[in-house]
Amino acid sequence: MSIRYSTSAIALVLATPAVAQVAPLAEPDRAEAGREVVVTATRTQLPPSALPLTIDVIDATSLARQVQISGSTVDAVSALLPSFSPTREKLSGAGESLRGRSPLYAINGIPQSTPVRDGSRDGYTIDPFFIDRVEVIYGSNALQGIGATGGVVNQVTVGAPASDGVNLRTLIQGTAADGFRGSEMGGKLAGLVGYRAGNFDMNVGASFERRGAYADGHGNRIGVDGTQGEIQDSDSWSVFARLGYQLSSSARIDVVANRFELEGNSHYVAVPGNRATGVPTTSVPGSTPGVPATNRAEMLSAALTDTDLGGGTLLVQTFFSRTRDIFGGGTFATFQDPTIDPTGTLFDQSANLSRKLGGKISYERGLPGFEDLVVTAGFDMLFDRTKQYLVQTGRDWVPETDFRSLAPFAQGNLKLLDGLLRLAGGLRYESVQLKVDDYETLAVYGATDDDDLSTYQPVSVAGGKPSFEKLLWNGGLIVEPAAGVRAYASYAEGYTIADVGRILRGIDDQGVDIDNFLALEPVISNNREIGLEYERGALKASASYFWSSSDLGSVLVLDRDGIYNVSRQPIRIEGLEASLAWQTPVPGLMLSSGYAHIRGKTDADDDGNVDEDLDGANISPDRLNLAADYTSGPLSLRLQGRFYLARNFSDQPASARFEGYELFDAYIAYRTSLGEFALAAQNLTDSFYITYDSDTVRTSDNTRFYAGRGRSFTLSWRGEF
Repeated sequence: MSIRYSTSAIALVLATPAVAQVAPLAEPDRAEAGREVVVTATRTQLPPSALPLTIDVIDATSLARQVQISGSTVDAVSALLPSFSPTREKLSGAGESLRGRSPLYAINGIPQSTPVRDGSRDGYTIDPFFIDRVEVIYGSNALQGIGATGGVVNQVTVGAPASDGVNLRTLIQGTAADGFRGSEMGGKLAGLVGYRAGNFDMNVGASFERRGAYADGHGNRIGVDGTQGEIQDSDSWSVFARLGYQLSSSARIDVVANRFELEGNSHYVAVPGNRATGVPTTSVPGSTPGVPATNRAEMLSAALTDTDLGGGTLLVQTFFSRTRDIFGGGTFATFQDPTIDPTGTLFDQSANLSRKLGGKISYERGLPGFEDLVVTAGFDMLFDRTKQYLVQTGRDWVPETDFRSLAPFAQGNLKLLDGLLRLAGGLRYESVQLKVDDYETLAVYGATDDDDLSTYQPVSVAGGKPSFEKLLWNGGLIVEPAAGVRAYASYAEGYTIADVGRILRGIDDQGVDIDNFLALEPVISNNREIGLEYERGALKASASYFWSSSDLGSVLVLDRDGIYNVSRQPIRIEGLEASLAWQTPVPGLMLSSGYAHIRGKTDADDDGNVDEDLDGANISPDRLNLAADYTSGPLSLRLQGRFYLARNFSDQPASARFEGYELFDAYIAYRTSLGEFALAAQNLTDSFYITYDSDTVRTSDNTRFYAGRGRSFTLSWRGEF
């Protein structure tokens, strides 16, 4: 199930390793009774009820169900959370948002983003088969450092086996589109072996998935995105390992390794659609030149936890990760260089290379003699080296750039009046530096005439070490006038940097010195929120209203060749979220709903007024979710509906209007002595629709006019031995 903890602001404490969950430091008060789940992304041992945070936890059962319906963790999160935008149904997540801003994807608290050059592939870095649950923290915050301007999506990997011995978990599944054509079929095999003997435990697993072509609600093949990359017509494989050792009754060490790769098979080429007649882009058999679009992610981490060190909890984590994202290519004007090919038909494609090294340490305990005040202090560090190069010619598009972040922090959480009132607040000091050596741009950026290839020449840029230091703060309170009734208010700041790579590669003026380049200033965002939660008997309900703003925001805008660049504009976002769940008098039947209303404004014309709507690349539509769950013995059923509401955008072309659409999914599972058999149906009514991104962005581009996926069925068998 998905559990909502509607309590909102920020606790800047350190992420607990995924396998080291412990009880709260102090005895739970009446609000915490029966709810002692530790959400590792909050970076504290206190339960969510003690924190002014808005949190959703998608547990293993709910996650597996949604992944079977839709195919990925990103799609699962998007389907369940109304404040998350509809996905593009492509490998790239550019424009996908939480509360109108970019979420930070993490694995066990380790960031998966590449902030220097955002490849938007960070939602596809681990197979969901190895994920135990997903923790979502809403709103701008600096919990995990850079990047969480919309929130945090933390994927917690599987933990230690419950008992000594060997256990095996397996998955076999097949997927077919409505017409059951061979080219549209896919399948997945996955296995995880667990072992525990005394103080030692481990998990080792592997998975392989082949995806066929996708068909829309009219039975036509959906157009492939040859540039950003595809989920359809692809293969992915992943290996995972976790080793743990219990050093003492309170101390534990865990080492986690993961490798994930998704590669397009390039069996199809796109056929442009026609927006005027409503005909979407389709695909026909064909070969794509160059290296297939690929996403590869590797991670190694070690975490030490001691829950009883001097009366408190010590957490230490180190990690190394690297990613390689290869994009599709073309004979784009951006890639042309007369010194290589004077004909103007040079084919090339780009790739991002990024590697990160980081560490986190924190110590948390109740203040001696005043245990109702829990204090946390810690230090985070992150070193990131990223570049974007052109695969075919070896040219650098984004120069190698080093990012360094050092951040001490402190946080306090005070319980007053026997839990009637809680106060939380803290500070995080960010010291950030970028290092860029002298470099030259691609030739196109020095062109004096875009139509005359002979004028193309690189721009020389002087490198530098721009830096900034920022004190980020947060504060919040929770009032519980009666058991199960909670009101809260909060303020929290988060930060990111605008996509530095897009800015560096797009400099078109000679003599620029990076040290003095204004566009490298950080995006400081905040989240102000008020809300109410009710949980009594069979009824759970929550509602919250939030305001988010940044004076120097980061907005994606289209440039030459349809390539996005960054524009620094002020941003104002506000929204309403509400949820309701009812355990009906019918045994095993639960009804639930969720609603999100979001509005975003910017100052695109730089007239000093923040009065123009953010477009579909930067804001999601309003949405209503409805669901019914039924469980009876070994049988479980779910029917869910998503209603994406129509939206007009002021100051945008009329063609950018979002028409809205509805999707229904179903799931049925039956557990036997041989394992669990399940059947899922995505887009149950085989509705034909144009995806939100295609309907609102690039509205004059017929090659990116994509329909959404039609009805598909996935049959699976899960075994545990």
